[in-house]
Amino acid sequence: MANYILSCCSTADLTQEKFDELDVKFCPFHFSVDGVDYPDDLGKSYPFEKFYNDMTNGAMTKTSQLSVGEYTAYFESFLLEGKDIIHCALSSGLSGTVQSATIAANMLMEKYPERKIAIIDSLAASSGFGLLMAMLAKKRDEGATFEECAKYAEEIKLNVHHWFFSTDLTFYVRGGRVSKASGWIGNMLHICPLLNVDFEGHLIPREKIRSEKKVQKIIVDRMLENADNGADYDGICYISHSNCPEWVEGVIKHIENNFPKLKGKVEVFSIGTTIGAHTGPGTVALFFMGKKREN
Repeated sequence: MANYILSCCSTADLTQEKFDELDVKFCPFHFSVDGVDYPDDLGKSYPFEKFYNDMTNGAMTKTSQLSVGEYTAYFESFLLEGKDIIHCALSSGLSGTVQSATIAANMLMEKYPERKIAIIDSLAASSGFGLLMAMLAKKRDEGATFEECAKYAEEIKLNVHHWFFSTDLTFYVRGGRVSKASGWIGNMLHICPLLNVDFEGHLIPREKIRSEKKVQKIIVDRMLENADNGADYDGICYISHSNCPEWVEGVIKHIENNFPKLKGKVEVFSIGTTIGAHTGPGTVALFFMGKKREN
């Protein structure tokens, strides 16, 4: 049994059952709805369906990352058990949490010089972040040492592909990512932006696609172009979504039509409250392993 724990943020957007299955620990971010604060605890404190319905009805949401003090308390609980820690943080292209976790880790390694803490910038988000943790859990279970697993995380993190589309631009407008005029026109014409996470961990708009049905096909076309072994891909495939299961069904249908080895194997999760506070309802994200991201 490995003498280290794998850890990440709640923004990996897996279920509690999946975290338990993988034996991966997580620390919750924070969010607020109309000024009331909650922990991002995988929908326990604030169910996802209610969260997205409240956003649709005009609730104002904000998010906050963990402080250095919170990371210190979280990490120390494992160090006191005699465990080393590999902690993967939400992409530095989306959050400053890597820096906070690193400061906490450095202070604790002075206090516990016999222990080791590795902080990994995942360059990932949502269930793509979760997919990275699944790959690391597999490596750990195969007998990898602390050093081998931390090195593996750095080697493969850019092979995790993230592709997103949104069927509602309202919350991209609210967050300043889309102008009011563009958002109004986009919603009226059913334009669905296709985005991905680049090699620096930023969320980048790639295409403007008209109609929800068309974007469901095109997101799978991008998987065909980038997945390991193309249509023969048989690795992990995750989808996360913000309260729009009808669009997820369409994407899965296209995946199973193009990737015969993935029939019945695509796993679906909810986009959590931290990521969802910025996307709003109507976002679908597809994650898989592929060639290294280079742009």
